[in-house]
Amino acid sequence: LRAGPPGAARRRDEEGVMRVLIACEYSGVERDAFIAAGHDAMSCDLLPTEAPGPHYQGDVRDLMRERWDLVIAHPPCTYLSNSGARWLYENQLRWQDMILGAEFFRAMFSFDAPAIAVENPIQHGWARRVHGQGGPTQTVQPWMFGHPESKAICLWLRGLPPLTATSDARAVMATMPKRETHRVHFASPGADRWKVRSTSYAGIAQAMAEQWGSVAEALGGAA
Repeated sequence: LRAGPPGAARRRDEEGVMRVLIACEYSGVERDAFIAAGHDAMSCDLLPTEAPGPHYQGDVRDLMRERWDLVIAHPPCTYLSNSGARWLYENQLRWQDMILGAEFFRAMFSFDAPAIAVENPIQHGWARRVHGQGGPTQTVQPWMFGHPESKAICLWLRGLPPLTATSDARAVMATMPKRETHRVHFASPGADRWKVRSTSYAGIAQAMAEQWGSVAEALGGAA
């Protein structure tokens, strides 16, 4: 489902309801968590949404002039993550891709919204130097929210409190093989490997909707 052009998204018309944009999300996991919590949420990605719901298929920068109460962004991490830093020295063309990726990451903080969260894995120092946003505010793990898996998820927060863990799954993880608890790291090479590594966790999405959704009360007169 493709939403209308910029400007067509619904505006907040009820007390305590936020206009929420999930940027660079095709799965609809976080968008649907906020909708279930009663908010006016929309996802945006170059890809079509995998789940029916409000979705703008296109460049997320098209929506930067819209007024949002909360933006949660997941900019591409291919050239920013610490795990791929060594390739910068083996392929000079990746330096330009890294600079463009870091500039796009920085752009995520330019939305017209009082509350912004930008997610990425652990970044290398060159990426942080280019985007100039410093290190993450918080690093969380899926096992903190009921998923028996290990994956460092870094969050840069503006106008938002850090997430609070909801369900510790480490005891379950201890009974599972590492190939399952570190599923993201053991993902098989192939065309869909990036999807396995980037899909949102429902437990974290629910925590965002429940904990950050309460920010709506403090936003008061946002349009």
